[in-house]
Amino acid sequence: MRRLVHDLLPPEVCSLLNPAAIYANNEISLRDVEVYGFDYDYTLAQYADALHPEIFSAARDILIEHYKYPEGIRKYDYDPSFAIRGLHYDIQKSLLMKIDAFHYVQLGTAYRGLQPVPDEEVIDLYGGTQHIPLYQMSGFYGKGPSIKQFMDIFSLPEMALLSCVVDHFLGHGLDFDQAHLYKDVTDAIRDVHVKGLMYQWIEQDMEKYILRGDETFAVLSRLVAHGKQLFLITNSPFSFVDKGMRHMVGPDWRQLFDVVIVQADKPSFFTDRRKPFRKLDEKGSLQWDRITRLEKGKIYRQGNLFDFLRLTEWRGPRVLYFGDHLYSDLADIMLRHGWRTGAIIPELEREIRIINTEQYMHSLTWQQALTGLLERMQTYQDAESRQVLAAWMKERQELRCITKALFNAQFGSIFRTFHNPTYFSRRLVRFSDLYMASLSCLLNYRVDFTFYPRRTPLQHEAPLWMDQLCTGCMKTPFLGDMAHIR
Repeated sequence: MRRLVHDLLPPEVCSLLNPAAIYANNEISLRDVEVYGFDYDYTLAQYADALHPEIFSAARDILIEHYKYPEGIRKYDYDPSFAIRGLHYDIQKSLLMKIDAFHYVQLGTAYRGLQPVPDEEVIDLYGGTQHIPLYQMSGFYGKGPSIKQFMDIFSLPEMALLSCVVDHFLGHGLDFDQAHLYKDVTDAIRDVHVKGLMYQWIEQDMEKYILRGDETFAVLSRLVAHGKQLFLITNSPFSFVDKGMRHMVGPDWRQLFDVVIVQADKPSFFTDRRKPFRKLDEKGSLQWDRITRLEKGKIYRQGNLFDFLRLTEWRGPRVLYFGDHLYSDLADIMLRHGWRTGAIIPELEREIRIINTEQYMHSLTWQQALTGLLERMQTYQDAESRQVLAAWMKERQELRCITKALFNAQFGSIFRTFHNPTYFSRRLVRFSDLYMASLSCLLNYRVDFTFYPRRTPLQHEAPLWMDQLCTGCMKTPFLGDMAHIR
């Protein structure tokens, strides 16, 4: 044990976590990948956080001016530190909350409006339990009958606006229908996109809003130079994508792609066989001719994946597709069509830097506590040792609360509750072979590199966990008495 504490786990080991690394949920060899596909928003184009206040303010004004909501909600401004991606919203209870991989609400992370809801009330709301029944959360795209999961980065201003509007209604004693309020806020956010307001802001100041443009160009050029075929499938319109790609890659960006599809209407693009492809001319106008092949340098609109596979014959694990939305981009093509998938998670970079700092601090505390404990402990029956253990466990509990606040004061990390992975993490592992902070992480690896998931022990495989050691769970009092059974 002394050797474990002092030699095998030095504090510096935590600094090995690299925010520019690619992390594997499944074994995948890039040598076998011949075709690379990409979403556009938050995949090829990474956006600055400055975009979120614009979306929030525009949707807030739409609620006031077009949906006749109270003028008082105009006093609310966007708070970038309020919400995190992956949260669930119970529409009938007006409850925004963080749920773990086993459908349990993480206590201390439930909010109605901008105010925390006491743990006792949360438990009472769900019939004396923290557990959310499967039938309420079973929608494939995170949409149960009464609970919605916010899975993309564009949902951050939506969650903030929803919470602010609920806060105003509750604070002023205004009666409201939860379902109507939720739909109005969702529609207002949708209007910002449908009316093209977001596209206008980005096009007017690309230097301000688009990040990592040079790195996107470097990734695409490198793949083409190694003989890879590329395609783009996005829900964004051609004029917007064209201006963004010209800014990042240059006027000849289409020559890098073998197929470009815009306004694809994902996720129905992956499941609906009815919509045919339409070709666009250089001005973006729809053509009437029937599509019998997908040509390089041309632009196509709508369509469906079944025709895409038939026309390109790009099937199975030789295709690797990158996107930021676990449901709309990745779920269907992995489960139904066998493509390999890569998730772009921009929050990963910040979370890893926090983990490096937090684990370094934690390892120091852990080493100091265990060192003192080992020097004083004779057996687990020693009363003084139990007091030391109790004090240390209390300190760990306090450290856990501090750790949550480091990520986000209200909801903590998007990947983990106190002990369990979040529901977001569960979906990330299920629907992505690889995940990374940005496409630029590909530049750190050879094009024939093989990724292996880290082999971590299952619960019954680990010889001893520190929590078991410190709570005395390693001692099995009846093991000797049970020996005769075998």
